[in-house]
Amino acid sequence: MNCHHDFTQQENHHGKNLWITRKGAIKADTGDEGVIPGSMGTRSYIVRGLGNPASYTSCSHGAGRRMSRGQVRRSLSPESLTQAMKGRTWNANRAAALVDEHPKAYKSIDQVMADQKDLVTIQHTLRQIFNYKG
Repeated sequence: MNCHHDFTQQENHHGKNLWITRKGAIKADTGDEGVIPGSMGTRSYIVRGLGNPASYTSCSHGAGRRMSRGQVRRSLSPESLTQAMKGRTWNANRAAALVDEHPKAYKSIDQVMADQKDLVTIQHTLRQIFNYKG
């Protein structure tokens, strides 16, 4: 599986050669496999593309942020991140530095997946047990 995001490539859509830019998106042509991550505290998904021409054979790359990094640092604490990550192995000793990756900073991955059911099918659901941020 070769699944990358934030890239541009030339493709043919609707009978025209176009430069397609996928920012926060992955290619989801018929049969393409991809990874759609949630936050560091939620599920991620292995998907197969449905090739929907309305999306230029694209789908979302992940949950996406609902709070800016600054908003997270002002409104959420390292302690709440530690609580959100309970039951997982992660670099908890760096909670203060990682608070901007708090699961509450991201959109609901379940809603994101429901919203793109016409773009991909879920092949596997991954539940995190270990997370490392370098």
